[in-house]
This record gives sequence, structure tokens and C-alpha cells, in this order.
Amino acid sequence: MTPTDGPTIPDYVYTTYIRATPDDVWHALTDPELTARFWGHAQVSDWTPGSRVEHVRTDGSGIADCAGRVIEADRPRRLTFGFDDPDFEPSVVTFEIETHQDIVKLTVLHRKLRNADELHAIGQGWPAVLANLKTLLETGEVLPQAPWEFHAAERAARMAENG
Repeated sequence: MTPTDGPTIPDYVYTTYIRATPDDVWHALTDPELTARFWGHAQVSDWTPGSRVEHVRTDGSGIADCAGRVIEADRPRRLTFGFDDPDFEPSVVTFEIETHQDIVKLTVLHRKLRNADELHAIGQGWPAVLANLKTLLETGEVLPQAPWEFHAAERAARMAENG
């Protein structure tokens, strides 16, 4: 079956506005210590096109739960990387950073999703991650509870079904 034979899975698009500079947002998206704080995993890479990106646990184990490659890095405007780990989604994420006076418009585009379940899961995950990012950049602290915990029971049930 080719991708055009089945139902079309739409791209996921999410936009938020942050009181920050484009450089602050870029730094938060590419610094392992900051991503560990707001994402719950450290995004580890040298952010050069073609370089590996790893989504590394923050428990000190060094385990990367997924990995991929940097596709585009245009500091501080656009960052694109893909996941190529066969146990994870074969998808592409783009962060577009636009400035307007004293704020940044951050748009996340997640493409090449395999199915509606992935779209649903991503639709719960990205708002949680970006709310934490926004809060960190605007206040210096992350949210008092990890926002992705709202959906932890549902995520665990989905993993048990697929595992």
C-alpha cells in the first residue's frame, strides 16, 4: 500500500507567542540542559545539518528514546530535524521562529505522521512541551507539574496496546 492509497494524515501545526528574543527561543530549543528542563528529555546535537539528534532521558542513564538527523538549522529562524529511529515515528519537526517587536511567534510543524493515533498523541504532547518552554522563558521556571502528565495514563494504555 502506498501513502496515497490510505487516508491522508494531516500535518500537525501549533503556534504560540512568547515574550522572548529569537535567540532566547533558539537557545532553549538547542541547549541540552534547557530542553531537559522544559521537555523532560535533553535534545542533544551539534545542530549542523546531517548531524544526529538524540532525545536523551534526564535520569542519568544516557538512553536516547528516539533519534534522528538535523535537516536544517538557520539560527535563529528555523530548525528542522527528522526522526529516523524505526521504533519511533518516521516524522519531521520544524520550528519556525519569527519576531515581532518584543515577542516571538513560535510555530511547530510536525509532518509525515504514520497514522491518526500519532497525530492524536502529538496533539497532546506539543502543547504541553511548548507551555513549559513558554513558562520557562517568561518566568525562569518551568510549570510546577509536568504538563504531559495530564495524558500519562492514556499514553501508557496506548503503548500497552501497541507493545
